[in-house]
Amino acid sequence: MNWINRLISTFVGGLFIFSGLIKINDPVGTAIKLEEYFEVFALDKEQLNLSVFHGFWEFLVPYSLYIGAFLCVLEVVLGVALLVNYRKVWTVNLLLAIIVFFTFLTFYSAYFNKVTDCGCFGDAIKLTPWQSFYKDIILLILILVLWVQRKTFANTSNAISQSLVLGSALICSLLAYYAVAHLPFIDFRNYKVGNHIPTLMKQQEPCQYEYIMEKEGKLQTFKDYPSDTTYKFKEMVITNGEACEPKIKDFKLWNEEGEFTEEALKGNKLLIIIHDLNRNNYIGRTHVESFPAIVRLTNELKGVTPMVLTSAESRFFEQFRHEVQLAVPYYLADATLLKTMIRSNPGLILLKDGTVKAQWHYNDIPNANDDIFK
Repeated sequence: MNWINRLISTFVGGLFIFSGLIKINDPVGTAIKLEEYFEVFALDKEQLNLSVFHGFWEFLVPYSLYIGAFLCVLEVVLGVALLVNYRKVWTVNLLLAIIVFFTFLTFYSAYFNKVTDCGCFGDAIKLTPWQSFYKDIILLILILVLWVQRKTFANTSNAISQSLVLGSALICSLLAYYAVAHLPFIDFRNYKVGNHIPTLMKQQEPCQYEYIMEKEGKLQTFKDYPSDTTYKFKEMVITNGEACEPKIKDFKLWNEEGEFTEEALKGNKLLIIIHDLNRNNYIGRTHVESFPAIVRLTNELKGVTPMVLTSAESRFFEQFRHEVQLAVPYYLADATLLKTMIRSNPGLILLKDGTVKAQWHYNDIPNANDDIFK
């Protein structure tokens, strides 16, 4: 059984490290998913009646970022500990606890169709809710195999293994902090630098169909609609669903005067993204201290038109923009869209004819004389 345990340990440890590193690249994205779960749990009165703990879930919402970052780092640390056999009994116990937690989340997503993207591998690898659940079931079984044999493990804790575990914890914590304080190291989203938004708003390729027909009680599938009139039509299925759909479906801007989506994708535009005006939630909190630099930038820019995009209600935003003296036209957009576009509140995106030329976190506000604006 030793070689089986070693094989399982290598696979599980490697997968946890891979998953954790992808999420460490974007801790805010993980926090957004946790926040969605907590909010759904707080309102769940029908499925598992989780709203019984309504106050507890609401209490967790403001701490989603801290919990998410901790879980990301913990995944990597446990993966490393498993690979180097560091305190393997404790490691396997913690792995079992965390995989049970993840399996519950993915089951809830899949079975009740809530929070349909669990973010298991961030934005790098998209899995359906059921795919995520089956993946966690496989991991749960493998970890249970290790857990059953935990008493046979040597409780190793030498200087090398301890250094590797502590070193991974320190490095991952620093990486997570940097990704939160700036932007993800690698951007897997549709609004990354270099992408042309109008192109991604179109079908990637023509849709392809299959026709399911019935004749004499038997079902048959055709790529072309049969000319034989004795067949009875049952169903038409798209065979390349993801490929024939736009990658960007929700990019839409409007205000009380109408829609301004196309206007934002013409010429040089500086999009100032303000997710909302919640000053209590760490994720949603608008960093008010950064607005003097943003206002100065908008006043000094030449040849670039600034536009504010927000999901806040107009009556609240009017008051807010007067407080921070942001004399820039603003437009409404979906809250999820804005969180997807940039992991910063506020955040800046420079567009040139719909192509993303640059992005900035509020900690990295540029100067108007930077080459990127020329």
